[in-house]
Amino acid sequence: MRGITIAIDGPAASGKSTTARAVAEELGYHHLNSGTLYRAITWAALEEGWIDDERRFRREVGDLDLRLERDTEGYRITIGGRDAGDGLVSPGTASRVSEVSAREATRQKVLGLLRAEADRGAIVCDGRDIGTVVFPDAELKIFLVASAEERGRRRLLEMGAKASPDRVREEASLLEARDRADSSRNLAPLRKARDAIELDTTDLEASEVVDRIVALARAAGATVG
Repeated sequence: MRGITIAIDGPAASGKSTTARAVAEELGYHHLNSGTLYRAITWAALEEGWIDDERRFRREVGDLDLRLERDTEGYRITIGGRDAGDGLVSPGTASRVSEVSAREATRQKVLGLLRAEADRGAIVCDGRDIGTVVFPDAELKIFLVASAEERGRRRLLEMGAKASPDRVREEASLLEARDRADSSRNLAPLRKARDAIELDTTDLEASEVVDRIVALARAAGATVG
């Protein structure tokens, strides 16, 4: 059996990537965070100097030799045979990736790569519009939610910061503003697919969330690798 496609979406700091990675590990599937592809394109555009030339950007992205290679932990991303490596998480890449990901040429490139991987099966993918645009026919769609306060607390802890009540409220306010912006944007707005299963993780441990999704995946036809 080739395996099913599992799409995991949700607002910022809802735990999409962490959950998707753990679910993939439990099932013996491959985990792919769509955001890494947007980062790879941003890194290449910065490295080669065409990020601010709109016409050249469209041409270069269309011709970009961007590849996904499955490995035991997920994927290795190469551009022209080069491993992007730390460039994916560099400050320069991080500062431009949001802008680059909103460009139509970028989205079409990423969409093609993601769908090609889904055709191979046995994939858990997380990211924006995964269930609504990228994989509308995914066998299992999950939409993770949690209160802004809980998401703020988790984000602070991930950053190694103290989750004091004042800091949590401040972070929650920032996330609520991000939610509003993400939900109202013209391109790829934050939206739950009609057939997605919503999981409120506010009061759940990470392991409980993973166990529930794995059970849903098995019910949807996934077999453990």
